[in-house]
Amino acid sequence: MPLALLLIGLAATKNIVKSYHFAAVLLAMGAVTFSTTGLRAIWFASGALEHPLEGRELALTGTVAAMPQRFDAGLRFRFDTDTALLEGQAVRVPKRLELAWYNGVFARGDGPGELLGELQRVPAPLQAGERWQFTVRLKAPHGAINPHGFDYELWQWEQGVQATGYVRAGPKDPPPQRLGSSWQHPVERARGLLRERIVARVPEAKAAGLIAALVVGDQAAIDRADWDVFRATGVAHLMSISGLHVTMFAWGAALLVGWLWRRSSWLCLRVSAPSAALVGGVALATAYALFSGWGVPAQRTVWMLATVSLLRLAAVRWPWPQVWLLACAVVLLADPWALMQAGFWLSFVAVGVLFATDSRAAHPSGSGARGLFYSIIREQWVVTLALTPLTLLLFGQVSVVGLLANALAIPWVTLLVTPLAMAGALWPLLWDVAAWAVTLMGGFLGWLAALPFATYSAAQAPVWAGVAGVLGGGLLALRLPWSWRALGVPLLMPVLLWQAPRPPVGQFELLAADIGQGNAVLVRTAHHALMYDAGPRFSRESDAGHRVLVPLLRALDQPLDTLVLSHRDSDHTGGAQAVLMMQPQAQLLSSIELENSLQALRPAQRCVAGQHWQWDGVSFEVLHPLASDYGDVHKTNAMSCTLRITNGTQTALLAGDIEQPQEAQLLARAQNSASRPDDGWVSLQADVLLMPHHGSKTSSSAAFLDAVQPRIALVQAGYRNRFGHPASPVLVRYEDRHIRVLDSPHCGAATWQSWRPESVRCERQEQRRYWHHLVP
Repeated sequence: MPLALLLIGLAATKNIVKSYHFAAVLLAMGAVTFSTTGLRAIWFASGALEHPLEGRELALTGTVAAMPQRFDAGLRFRFDTDTALLEGQAVRVPKRLELAWYNGVFARGDGPGELLGELQRVPAPLQAGERWQFTVRLKAPHGAINPHGFDYELWQWEQGVQATGYVRAGPKDPPPQRLGSSWQHPVERARGLLRERIVARVPEAKAAGLIAALVVGDQAAIDRADWDVFRATGVAHLMSISGLHVTMFAWGAALLVGWLWRRSSWLCLRVSAPSAALVGGVALATAYALFSGWGVPAQRTVWMLATVSLLRLAAVRWPWPQVWLLACAVVLLADPWALMQAGFWLSFVAVGVLFATDSRAAHPSGSGARGLFYSIIREQWVVTLALTPLTLLLFGQVSVVGLLANALAIPWVTLLVTPLAMAGALWPLLWDVAAWAVTLMGGFLGWLAALPFATYSAAQAPVWAGVAGVLGGGLLALRLPWSWRALGVPLLMPVLLWQAPRPPVGQFELLAADIGQGNAVLVRTAHHALMYDAGPRFSRESDAGHRVLVPLLRALDQPLDTLVLSHRDSDHTGGAQAVLMMQPQAQLLSSIELENSLQALRPAQRCVAGQHWQWDGVSFEVLHPLASDYGDVHKTNAMSCTLRITNGTQTALLAGDIEQPQEAQLLARAQNSASRPDDGWVSLQADVLLMPHHGSKTSSSAAFLDAVQPRIALVQAGYRNRFGHPASPVLVRYEDRHIRVLDSPHCGAATWQSWRPESVRCERQEQRRYWHHLVP
């Protein structure tokens, strides 16, 4: 901050050289922005949840701060705390919390004594603005950190949430109490009531969800399968309150205000109709954005509209680059962390390209509907061309059918569906018409998404390639001679054809994804890949496959040869369906039963000890279970497929959820093979060990560790998981043998490479940011 003040003073000096004056102004603005952002971050971080309070039962009193979200396991809602008590003593907790209230059986485990779980009271019908008293358990926001993955902790930081937790509503807990209503959060309360009216009126759940998303901004109401279709067709930006919706609303509101204003000569004599229309449009658009949940895209659009409107009201006519940069600066002043969001770059690059090309001025296509149609189509083509490399850089996938889909969906959604959905608040019959329009559009988009060429995927390129691609796309879109535009083609090539680095021949790589409580390890050789387990299912709409593994495989542009599901437990198979649907060529190797629903999606070959194959000079061998175990063993953990991978110098052992009895069987077979080598050699020694059963106290016996002799042990377990994995006695056994233990809460995704056997890349350390949770 002192540097910023010094630079401001320098910039204010009259007799300074003009070029230095401009540089001083830029440096001063940058220093002020950097300083104020740092101060805001320090202030916000000072309110974080103290570590000793994590996992403790706290009695909270406060207010439901946002429209609650229902999901298959219960209810989620934002909660503003007023008081917090720990054993009757007042304690300090963050102001804004995100809580879950589960129904039915919660915390069901798969170990001894864990099958019954804990019966919870059914969540009450909460409304924003209500005051409640709950008993809760809290923890710091902690999300998965994976290569090219979504930053959950940044998202919570931007939302102002500093702790997450769940309501304790079991038979032995104090019952939650509703203390009454308050005047707080009236907009959120109105949103919730309107959403309930939509759901009650529209019988078809998918249509009701989309209408609710367009009217009140409830994106969680849209089915996951529908989101997949929208992303594949490039129209996901239309299916929630986006900048386009707010801008169209502002335009329509400005027309209405201007028309009404001109009806009164008294008003026109005091304020001109264009000025009144401009102010009214922005004001009503702001109200619409607030009612729709004040999401980040809506905020960006409101700040941008307000900036441009103020310039027009002040009769300031700046060149478009200055207007564009000022709008960017205002948005970043309000939310500096928008720079980390893909939506910021997509929206502002799109606006900048439209400013730069100015297709209507450069290519007048005549007046009337035909000219407007050609102009809109060209604008859509220009935006698509410019954003394709940026979309590939950010998501690793772009819609090939997006131009056609958007050409039809943009007018259909903005001019028909959205107005009908909003007018339904006054006349509910219109929601039925909107539902019909949504169903008709959904059929068309579903057909487009099912085309084999609907999307193009490529490995996510480094930033330099993405920047070059955006410049190339912009160059092709600019109003220049084609001889100049053609120079954009080579700039596009790196991002379009980028290949992710792969292991050398004869080497292999392990990537233990950060998926919470479960297993999912990607094994790659020079030309092949295997996924060992597919992580947990979080809810009916969310699993590790859809949330982590599919984006990871897409970012690496990595086809799978084999998916190994060690056993049927949901923390190992929860994401399998998403992975198998993305990878139709992958074989399934597993011990799952014949009746398992995954067998209908992809018939599984049984994993049996003795199976072995070789890829690119790397050997794979199944060590467990035996063929005789099928039908005789009833505990799922005991049937875990155990896989040994070696290139002759480095070895990895992926043990699944085997427990001490299975470890003893492996030890006995290894000892027998040593005494009778003609029957086949079974070796357990490994340099890297995927810790059996996530470090459960029922696994990792001393004898097993002595036989394996690993240097590194990887633990895939959730932060503060309910099973207590990895167990303290187990960690002591590893520590006594000087085995380096890396767990996903501290490490995030862990990458080990056989040609660099001493090092492990931990994504949580490599991607460290000040908003990330510092795990004690």
